[in-house]
This record gives sequence, structure tokens and C-alpha cells, in this order.
Amino acid sequence: MYNTDIPTRAELPTTAQLLRSTAIAAVSAVVILVTIVLPAEYAIDPTGIGRMLKLTEMGEIKIQLAAEAEADRIKDSQTPPTPPAPATPAPDQRSSLLGTILAGLFVSSAEAGERVILAQAAPSRTDETVITLKPTEGVEYKLTMKAGAKVDFDWTAKDGVVNYDMHGTPGAGGKEKSYKTGRGSAGEQGVLTAEFDGSHGWFWRNRGKQDVTITLKTTGAYGEIKRMM
Repeated sequence: MYNTDIPTRAELPTTAQLLRSTAIAAVSAVVILVTIVLPAEYAIDPTGIGRMLKLTEMGEIKIQLAAEAEADRIKDSQTPPTPPAPATPAPDQRSSLLGTILAGLFVSSAEAGERVILAQAAPSRTDETVITLKPTEGVEYKLTMKAGAKVDFDWTAKDGVVNYDMHGTPGAGGKEKSYKTGRGSAGEQGVLTAEFDGSHGWFWRNRGKQDVTITLKTTGAYGEIKRMM
């Protein structure tokens, strides 16, 4: 049996090479922090790259949602309401905020995983919804879901096919995100995973010349199902 040869001292990286690699990794982490993490999480965009990539808008939505949640908590505890926090942290708060971000940079993914687990633990419900669409008519149905919640769905179109768009809208009225679209479909099934708190569901349109009946079956963690239009 052949064993791999032990590298000689000359083949090992030098101290200078190790320091160079460490410096490159540190600079890369700072660049990612400034151009991606800060705009997307806290709407702090010193370089302007986050606004160009539409990450700053995500951060503003998250801050707005957090402010609304805090306002609801104060209201529920029956204490005098306080003005919601500003969408962007004040300049004198940014230094302490940056330190907090650096300290928790490597645990954010674990916290996100915890939020997903909590969302999946929400009570499950099952509904069957029947919708009839006349020619050229469109309709939208949404489920109220928390970030990370999952819903098993199965919808079928009888007597024709439809165009559809499966999408979600943040609860604070943020930018809508499309998950999947299709044309001339007689049905779809799968799992709808909410990427954020808000309403998630489908828009269907009948482009045929006769009535089409859609039967939607949903099972999972959602608060309610309602017709939007």
C-alpha cells in the first residue's frame, strides 16, 4: 500500500504566504460586509453598490418591519405608543451598530435557521378552494405566512389551461417577489416556502375561450387564505 509522501519544509507555505492569505481573506470579508451585508440587513450603503444591486431596499424593508413589530408589541402591552424607529440608523448610532454586526457576522446564518424552525413549528391547516374563471378573467389568492413557513400545494385547472404567477408580498407593502410563472398550465404541485413575512400565493388568468375551474389544495403553516382580486 502506498502512503502519501510527507511534504518537505521547502514545500510548506512560508509565514509570509500565510500572512498574505490571511490579509486577503480579511479584506474580502470587509468588502462583503460593506457592499452586501450592511445594505441588505441595515440599509447602510456607504459605497452606493447596495442601492445599485437593490440590496439597500431590502434593508429598509427589514428595518420597517422591525419597527412595526415593536410598535405592535408596545400596543399589546397597553403602554403609551412611541414613534416608530427611522428607516435608516442615525449617524451617531452607526459606529456601535457596525461593532455589533462584526461581532455577530458568523452567527447570522444560525439565527436564520432558528427562525425557519420556529416558523415550521406553527400550527398547520388544510384548505380546498374552488375558483371558476371566465374567458380573460384573472384572480389572485394569497396565504398569510411567516418567513420560512412551508405549504404543500396542489392545484388543477379543469376544462382548460391557465397562465399563473406564484409570488409573495412583504407584510409592510414592500416589493413583490415572483417565485415561479407558467403559461398554458393545467396544474402544478409542490412546496411553497415563504422567504419573508407576508402574503404568498398565486395569480391565475384564463386566456381560453371557455370557463375554467381551478381547484387549489393547501396544507401547511399559514394563517388564512383569501381572495385578493
